[in-house]
Amino acid sequence: MLLFAKDKEFYKKVVKLALPIALQSFVTVAINMLDTNMVSRVSEDALSATSLSNSFISIYQILCMGLGMGASVLVSRFWGLKKTEKGNTPQTARALKQTVCLMLRLTLILAAVFAFITFFFPELLMKSYSKDAKIISLGKTYLLWSVPTFFFLGTSLTSTIVLRSVGQVRYPLYVSFGALGINFLANYAFIFGHFGAPRMEVAGAALGTLISRIFECSMILGYLFFKDKKILFKIRDLFISCRSLVREYIRISIPVLISDGILAFGNNTVAMVIGHLGATFTAANAITSITQQLSTVVIQGVCQAGAIITGQTLGKYGKEKTVKQSWLFLGLGLSLGTFAAIFILSLSNTIIKSYNPSAQTFTIAQSLMLSISIINIFQATNSIMTKGVLRGGGDTKMLMVADNCMLWILSIPLGYLAGFVFHLPAFWIYFFLKIDQVIKTIWCVFRLKSEKWIKKISTGDTSGIQENKDEDKNR
Repeated sequence: MLLFAKDKEFYKKVVKLALPIALQSFVTVAINMLDTNMVSRVSEDALSATSLSNSFISIYQILCMGLGMGASVLVSRFWGLKKTEKGNTPQTARALKQTVCLMLRLTLILAAVFAFITFFFPELLMKSYSKDAKIISLGKTYLLWSVPTFFFLGTSLTSTIVLRSVGQVRYPLYVSFGALGINFLANYAFIFGHFGAPRMEVAGAALGTLISRIFECSMILGYLFFKDKKILFKIRDLFISCRSLVREYIRISIPVLISDGILAFGNNTVAMVIGHLGATFTAANAITSITQQLSTVVIQGVCQAGAIITGQTLGKYGKEKTVKQSWLFLGLGLSLGTFAAIFILSLSNTIIKSYNPSAQTFTIAQSLMLSISIINIFQATNSIMTKGVLRGGGDTKMLMVADNCMLWILSIPLGYLAGFVFHLPAFWIYFFLKIDQVIKTIWCVFRLKSEKWIKKISTGDTSGIQENKDEDKNR
């Protein structure tokens, strides 16, 4: 149970996978930051409206992450199996394609549902986040312009995750940098009315994001269908029969979707609590949420690297090596969480000032930054375990229960009481809204130690994938 070890091969593999993913996560956060920062130049109401609108869009984004990461558990395990002499079979190759096909079908269905809700009920959605008429009106405008974004965002996001699962991490990163540049130019043009474009303000922010998502989706799907040499998925494979893998896909992937989905609604409930605390608190939270995302981009990279490496190691080498690596990931989580906390505390004032907030907003944002820095230590550790190692081991059902019980039984009730009953300072409101991160970290240690998180996975066409019990000859 070593948390730190001189295993150069392990750390090299983590960095090789995590760094491009982290950089891509940074670009994604930067796109969101561009929206909020540029819109903040219009007004604080515009900033709050954009932030709250994106809270709803983030439900869809998190659900797509769930679909992608659920598929990633299967894809990484199949890919690890395929690289062994025993596992390189037509059944394994077909299972890879079936997994991607099922994922894309579900993503498009989900996009249609969210587009329908957003188009017909934008005002109702905004009223669930705020009582301020101006914020509701501006948020409604942002949501209506964002309707087509769901289709492009979902397919590019899920496809990117499965490409990473087979080691293709650089190309999606390059695409994200291109999307960032396009988003910046489009925002500059349409928010403020430059280059002959109309001044659209909040609507311009939504349009700029849509344009960048169209570019991103076209490039990612183009690579998946025409250039990728590992999964070998083609457009015609969208119509293949997936019946043989449906049961296994449901067993492993759907709990991830359900877990992330309930978490997404839970996080939105948190956003609703914050939104009803007033426009000033909402604006302060909008500023700090971007900062929190920036501080955790490396952690997100290690999370996905953890899921990929765990799945591939189980498929190729078996249980013993996987368990040793899992404790090293726990050590990484503690280290990165501490670093993220220091990052937030050292740059918080500079980042807050860049939004030109009012004095009251500035004070609340400072308190939130301090609370976020403490929570980040625990969030980093348990995220790498739950979204990375444990999920990569196939422990998706238990994670679904643990994640959501702690959120709905602890965080949301305690956060509500802190804000509306006891009227505690901003620091404690945020701390109690995120208390599940502390409890989950403790739970992860016990779950890791039990080794019950390692599950077998079947290709669907065989009786089951037997774990490779042979020792790793390269150890």
